[in-house]
Amino acid sequence: MSTESAAVAAPPAAAPSLTGVFVRLKLSLLRNGLRRSTGRTLAYVGSVLVGLLFAAGVVVGLVALRGNPHVGALVVLLTGILTLGWAAMPLFFPASDETLDPTRLVMLPLRPRPLIVSLLVASLVGIGPVVTLALVTGSVIAVADGAAAAAVGVVAVVLVVLVCVALARAIATATVRLLTSRRGRDLAVLGGLFIAIGAQGVNLAAQKLGQPDGLSVLEPLGDVLRWVPPVSAIGAVDDIGHGAYGRALAGLGLTVLALVLLLWWWQRTLTTLMTSPDSSTLQAVEKDSARRGDGERGLARLLSGGRTGTVVLRSLRYAWRDPKSKMSWATALAAGLLVPVISAVQGNGSIYTAFSAATLLGLQMYNQFGQDTSAFWMVASTIATPRDAYQELRARALALSLVALPYVTLVVVGSAALMGPWSAFAEVYGLSLAVLGALLATGALSSALFPYSIPSEGNKNVAPGQGAIAWFSLFGGIVAGAVLCAPLLGLMVWLHVAGLTHLLWVLLPAGAVYGVGIAELGMRLAAPRVAGRLPEILAAVSKG
Repeated sequence: MSTESAAVAAPPAAAPSLTGVFVRLKLSLLRNGLRRSTGRTLAYVGSVLVGLLFAAGVVVGLVALRGNPHVGALVVLLTGILTLGWAAMPLFFPASDETLDPTRLVMLPLRPRPLIVSLLVASLVGIGPVVTLALVTGSVIAVADGAAAAAVGVVAVVLVVLVCVALARAIATATVRLLTSRRGRDLAVLGGLFIAIGAQGVNLAAQKLGQPDGLSVLEPLGDVLRWVPPVSAIGAVDDIGHGAYGRALAGLGLTVLALVLLLWWWQRTLTTLMTSPDSSTLQAVEKDSARRGDGERGLARLLSGGRTGTVVLRSLRYAWRDPKSKMSWATALAAGLLVPVISAVQGNGSIYTAFSAATLLGLQMYNQFGQDTSAFWMVASTIATPRDAYQELRARALALSLVALPYVTLVVVGSAALMGPWSAFAEVYGLSLAVLGALLATGALSSALFPYSIPSEGNKNVAPGQGAIAWFSLFGGIVAGAVLCAPLLGLMVWLHVAGLTHLLWVLLPAGAVYGVGIAELGMRLAAPRVAGRLPEILAAVSKG
């Protein structure tokens, strides 16, 4: 046989396994990412150690609770929290794993069904699946009673981990075009805020569970969650131990059905993503054109056409559209409301915690020009006199007040309703208005005297080398604001000590008038300094 005929007769070489290729790709991305810098390597190793230590501690605790009559409700809740975390991960941290973006594969000749199998297996490589596996295994050990329960537990562990990973992948695929847009990046920036709020909820729950027989409070929630997949698989292990074989079979069946549906949805969204064009830009252009055709709407129609209306509208749009401004505003709004609510839930709250709302909103007046970043030169070109600077500061304060006044009113009214007494409403509301006015005044002066740059990229809120300026501006302004509120605080203390509590109502009008007056005075003092220091301010805010 000739060489040519032998070559023709030889069978083609077997194609490499797609799953193996994706697993090696995941490992290569991880390895190359760690090679970028020593700091990144140390951060990753530290996060791995923290994750493993946390998982080990939880597993030890679950094993120690084995035999507790309420441990079934606890592990059901833990599995539900794990599932929620996997569902939220691609929404709040879309850039945490480059392999979560299937749009990178659209040009490759890959079919959806083998592709999702390979992606699913590759997704099991990482610290997240390992920690999840450990926690779910600990949950099964805590409730498994007998050989049958242990056997079902092995199946339940596999199902829960697969459902969690498939859920994260399916959500990432369905929302990838949103998450890679500006709105998606805004959502990712706000992810830290929701995590902080959730941490407070976990803290409150832990305090409740620390009480004698605290696990019993989880039973009503556990009875509901045990029928929600993949939690139902863990509930099935508990049911097997108690002889409820029918319920156990139903629980496992629900989890298997959920996994099948997730894989089907993932395959459909992946097919759509890899075969349809991205028309989001065209839609955005069409919407923008329609908006321009209809003219100004909403608040823009109500504001005047002069400098004041223009600056107010610009400030509010920055707060809504700029990711870092939005994060700052959202944090202030959430924390100002969270402090009274947490105090009320803990049972040691006071209406005076409502001052947090005015304080946190007033701090948004600080570093006004730094919030504009390098675009401040456009604003600086319109400021030629102290009057121009005064109008600029007044309009920015007005924009902040449009949000702060109704918000502070809502928080104070809510605090009085939750914690009482209503007799303290007038003094707390009046002092809150005074605090807001004082911070508007000191914020205007601080913006003129101590401006600093906020980098547009990354997670830093202060440019390198300007940290001391930022801290001095913030804390110095807070101390100055407290000093400015001293007259009203002294009046309130005197009325209480003198037994003239029936006259505390005067603090409401006094606080409102004082707040407006001190804010006006602060902006008039800051205006000539802004006009005289424009080159220095522009250089400071453009540094980052």
